[in-house]
Amino acid sequence: MPDDHVAPRACPDTDAASVLQTPRLSLRRLTEADAPFILRLLNEPSFIEFIGDRGVRTIADARRYVLSGPVASYEQHGFGLYLVELRDGAVPIGICGLLKRSQLEHPDIGFSLLPEYWSQGYAREAASAVMAYARDSLGLGRLLAITSPHNERSGRLLSKLGFTFERNTRLSPDGEELKLFGAG
Repeated sequence: MPDDHVAPRACPDTDAASVLQTPRLSLRRLTEADAPFILRLLNEPSFIEFIGDRGVRTIADARRYVLSGPVASYEQHGFGLYLVELRDGAVPIGICGLLKRSQLEHPDIGFSLLPEYWSQGYAREAASAVMAYARDSLGLGRLLAITSPHNERSGRLLSKLGFTFERNTRLSPDGEELKLFGAG
């Protein structure tokens, strides 16, 4: 973990939704109540360009996305994507967490922040905390990451987090070619 960040602290089990806290951020499990934020985030032009169009156009779509994605992952794998909030004011700014895709041997880290929170170190702080949590609490020795070939910002962040480019890959035979990174 980078030296300029304080180690994340796992939240007590008394609040099942809370996962991690860092000096500036709180990461917690997503719930249906987060649907308005998810609707906004997933329709940001940068999300659609770099991650993909998830077809989430309504609050009902956002609720389905939360339940069938992150919540289902918490139940099946014990981890998933978490809501990233500023600790000061509990302002939601993005998502960060772990995904387990059947096409990849190991879990991969994913993150996306609203553009107004870019270039402030939040993505690195959240991703560093998730990586430490994966290693120390979940016992995961190896993590992967995937990016669009033209997503240079995420590639630079992954490098700072200790990931190295391994190869190009596709998640489906007719899917977009992606860059695959590994750490651990």
